[in-house]
Amino acid sequence: MKTKVRQQLRSFQQSIERRLDREQRNSADDGRPVLRGTGALYEISERVRAVAAGGVGLMQSLAQALGLDKEIDKEVHLLKIHAPYHESDHVLNIAFNTLAGGKNLEHLELLRNDENHLDMLGARRIPDPTTAGDFCRRFKNPGQVHALQRAVNEARLRVWSLQPDTFFEHAIIDVDGSIIEASDCTEGADFSHKKIFGFQSLAVTLSNTQEVLFLENRPGSRPSHEGAAALLDRAVDLVTRAGFRRATFRGDTDFSQTAYLDGWDRKGIEFVFGYACYGNLEACADSLPDSAWAPLERKGYEIKTAPRLRPENVRDRVVKQREYKNIRLKEEHYAEFDYQPKKCGQPYRMVVVRKLLAVERGQRLLIPEVRYFFYITNKRTVSAREVVRLANTRCDQERLFGVQKSEVKSFRCPLDSLLSNWAYMVCTTLAWNLSRWLALVLPEGGRWKEKHDAEKHNVLRMNFTTFLDAFMRIPVQAVRGARHIKLRLLSWNPWQSVFFRALDSVRAIA
Repeated sequence: MKTKVRQQLRSFQQSIERRLDREQRNSADDGRPVLRGTGALYEISERVRAVAAGGVGLMQSLAQALGLDKEIDKEVHLLKIHAPYHESDHVLNIAFNTLAGGKNLEHLELLRNDENHLDMLGARRIPDPTTAGDFCRRFKNPGQVHALQRAVNEARLRVWSLQPDTFFEHAIIDVDGSIIEASDCTEGADFSHKKIFGFQSLAVTLSNTQEVLFLENRPGSRPSHEGAAALLDRAVDLVTRAGFRRATFRGDTDFSQTAYLDGWDRKGIEFVFGYACYGNLEACADSLPDSAWAPLERKGYEIKTAPRLRPENVRDRVVKQREYKNIRLKEEHYAEFDYQPKKCGQPYRMVVVRKLLAVERGQRLLIPEVRYFFYITNKRTVSAREVVRLANTRCDQERLFGVQKSEVKSFRCPLDSLLSNWAYMVCTTLAWNLSRWLALVLPEGGRWKEKHDAEKHNVLRMNFTTFLDAFMRIPVQAVRGARHIKLRLLSWNPWQSVFFRALDSVRAIA
């Protein structure tokens, strides 16, 4: 970061800190509200031009520095004539629309009519919503969508190659399915087991960075685990190419595909899968002696401030008043034993969690209930408690799915067929991956190593909306030059020093 830029950022920060501190000291009531208004007048600027989502230019520089556009054009061949758009133009246009805050294809029309946005991207024009939708409909077979994901993963490998050696110690790969609702006229959709008409989407993600590695779209009637083993094999090939020394698969009970466990074990791949609670397993757990069980203590949040009194549980009071059936967790214990599934040639470690539940109705305590949760694994060098912890932290993938549905809007079906919606999902998910890549390219060393490490971790764990507000939706003034365009930030936020460090890293890659 240039010294001048660092001084400017420090000046903006000190200015807002002085203002807030001054207002905090002078907080006496003067009889008027704080939000008084200024009677501002609006007019159109004739000379000064600005872009609302000024951070998108940084993401374009990142994509070009990683060679993502070239990889897409090399792998994906859908257009016979480039008049004028290439395949990379369409894919990145959809991703940049998401990064600019767009929630659907129709928002491309706003960007397309923003001359300053076009100047920032160095584009004469960008595809309109109809053209973008037509591009997604050009995907006629799954191999073409796989080619697009292959191009994205080639750029991903370049991002990973910039990471320190500790990054490659252990890759934790999660797999899960998600039901996506579609319109009544969507070709290829079907009813799921939950009676939802749509698709059954399968996603493989890297828990270390929250990146989406592979997406597969299937009709809603297909089982969630169908094709999961093949995607997991592709994922482990990808992380092996990158240089990861260990890999662990995680999934819920639907993904404990016992026919593949022996093969993964021979390859040195570790796994922790939930396992269905069959009657023979319950019998094994019941037959364990009391000495085999240990109390399961879960780590809570560390209170960094003074502890406060817990407020009244209003929900609990209403449940008791109306005498609804209520189930409370009283205690948990865990144990382990060896178990050999029918499709396996050897036994594996089975870790079981026993939950003692108190069943209540109103003020009456009913018969207690015991439930078992099983996890199958080939990890022999860690404690059973650690296996349970590793299995439970897979909830991060559930959070990731929630972000894709509610914030990125990638798990939705705006088009008319299975393949076109699959292609759209991959393009919009690219926006999420680019946000993770921007965090990964941040340097960690130097004089302020601890601070930089913490910033990198925080950006990597950011929700998508927070990331957009901190790095993308920042207003910039667009100043045209003879051979380039200069973008001047018009407002300050606490993440701008990280923004400029990321910009320096992108320039160093290029």
